[in-house]
Amino acid sequence: MKQAGFSDVEYGFRKRATKREEFLKAMDEFIPREEWVPCVEPYYPSGRL
Repeated sequence: MKQAGFSDVEYGFRKRATKREEFLKAMDEFIPREEWVPCVEPYYPSGRL
């Protein structure tokens, strides 16, 4: 089990969502992730040579 750091503890007690979280939530409402990931996947690097 990994020990929680100070930032992990602070992050757990926050009340508001970050702007990034709000943006991603709004994007999922417009274009669900299941629809756009297959379109981008052929162009995304796989990490293999």
